[in-house]
Amino acid sequence: MAERLVVIGGVAAGMSAASRARRLRPDMEITVFEKSGFVSYGSCGLPYFISGIIKAPENLVVYDAKFFKEKRNIDVFVHHEVLKIFPAKRTILVKNLENGKEFEVGYDKLVIATGARAVKPNIKGIELKGIFTVRFLEDGIKIKEFISENSPRKALIVGAGYIGMEMAEALVSLGMDVTIVEQMPNILGTMDEEINEIVEQELQRNGVKLLKSVSVNEFIGENGYVKKSVLSNGQVIDAELVVVGAGIKPNSEIAKEAGIEIGKTGAIAVNQRMETNIPGIYSAGDCAEVYHLVLNRPVYIPLGTTANKQGKIAGENAAGGNAVFKGIVGTAVFKVFDLEVARTGISEKQAKSEGFDYVATLIEHGSRAHYYPGGSKIRVKLIADRKTGRLLGAEMVGKDGVAKRIDVFATAIHAKLSVDEISDLDLSYAPPFAPVWDPILIAANDLEKKIKRN
Repeated sequence: MAERLVVIGGVAAGMSAASRARRLRPDMEITVFEKSGFVSYGSCGLPYFISGIIKAPENLVVYDAKFFKEKRNIDVFVHHEVLKIFPAKRTILVKNLENGKEFEVGYDKLVIATGARAVKPNIKGIELKGIFTVRFLEDGIKIKEFISENSPRKALIVGAGYIGMEMAEALVSLGMDVTIVEQMPNILGTMDEEINEIVEQELQRNGVKLLKSVSVNEFIGENGYVKKSVLSNGQVIDAELVVVGAGIKPNSEIAKEAGIEIGKTGAIAVNQRMETNIPGIYSAGDCAEVYHLVLNRPVYIPLGTTANKQGKIAGENAAGGNAVFKGIVGTAVFKVFDLEVARTGISEKQAKSEGFDYVATLIEHGSRAHYYPGGSKIRVKLIADRKTGRLLGAEMVGKDGVAKRIDVFATAIHAKLSVDEISDLDLSYAPPFAPVWDPILIAANDLEKKIKRN
């Protein structure tokens, strides 16, 4: 009888695991259960679908369930929720959400890729129509339909993180007046103020109102639809559409109930092979922890890139392989209006709170040769270890060439390069792409001088 792999969750990590296992083991029986109606889609593209840049939800789907069955012999069941895991008898309890029937399925190897869900704050009136989170493809479809049917003019975004920034741009492009409410004193909690101030200026330039150190106390409705929001400072603002971007939480409950170890972050604890504490059970993606190569400990940083890599490793090992995933450095990039904003490693705020002995620098330099059109200033912040000069973190903001350059810094941090080694990098140069002295080299040189002075 063929060995059976069951995967719980069919988006990034889950389908990566199933596909990798199939490539290595043509004989293996592979089954995937997905709670939603879609598999293998890019949720990071949801703001661009809502804005209309991406025309149809199907465009965000890489492959559908039919493809996986016909081309890869992987059985995919959508609208099927896994309710329980029974490690002792190696079975799971599954519920068909279309007819309500429950049944047990056996497994030899199990991959838990249950992902994460949007945090929904306990705010009075949050169940009113017109209030949404942005996490799943169905969320994007519902928001798009609501906008089409109700033509909201005033929008409120709760939370000034990545999704808040991207949704602000999307809703402004649709002609809405947008207000962002952030309960913390700063936007973009993982980034430093020198970067955030440029982002705030860009929001203001595009008509977005930003209220910091303020939270929502209540949503007020009319005929079941949200119309106003009462803030903690007593202000009442109009809001016909509300997007809640208050973070996400790992779906680790069924794992915990099954006796699987949960880490300090609240996500499933795994080793470099994506193994849990129970033999034969693996976990990957937004429900699992990941090792941070700068902090040297498990963290919870849910990103699509990490989910795909972890899924691949989990699938390979579930199929009998011996692959490892060493970890991440927390690289991220996003667009807000005309700005590219990126980070990798740790911020100065993190360096302080984690007790690093560090030196930081901040520079601005052109993205292209000064005489070539289309270039603009890039602001670069670097953080390095005071004694060794090892690069610990980088943050960048600008209108041109940020995404390319953050990957150089990510590579340097992953390879544990010092700033003097980065200064020696042989980077590409041509006037349409970079100046002779690239912002990367300028920043590294500046930080190297500061370290030597110290």
